[in-house]
Amino acid sequence: MPFAKVYGCYIDKAQRKGRSAEEVDTIIGWLTGYDASGLQQQVEGGCDIKTFFADAPAMQPKRELIKGVVCGVRVETVEDPLMREIRYLDKLVDELAKGKAMAKILRQ
Repeated sequence: MPFAKVYGCYIDKAQRKGRSAEEVDTIIGWLTGYDASGLQQQVEGGCDIKTFFADAPAMQPKRELIKGVVCGVRVETVEDPLMREIRYLDKLVDELAKGKAMAKILRQ
């Protein structure tokens, strides 16, 4: 699946809940190490989700602190490494949409 499709869904979800695209970009940058231009290149370049995570400049070491349930599955118990990264990002966007403060989302 193209990352741009998922990215668009994240933006839509955040904006429906009164949050901004910039906040989504901040979360993605924190998790993956992409800066604004790198993220834009990935979105416009049409890469798939696997490539998006494989090419990430610096995956956040604190991402293992992300706990909870996404789609009925505990994030911390997902065994497939790629699916776990996807679920981490899903969980962070869910927290944003639920109104959680950015400092708490970014585990600061």
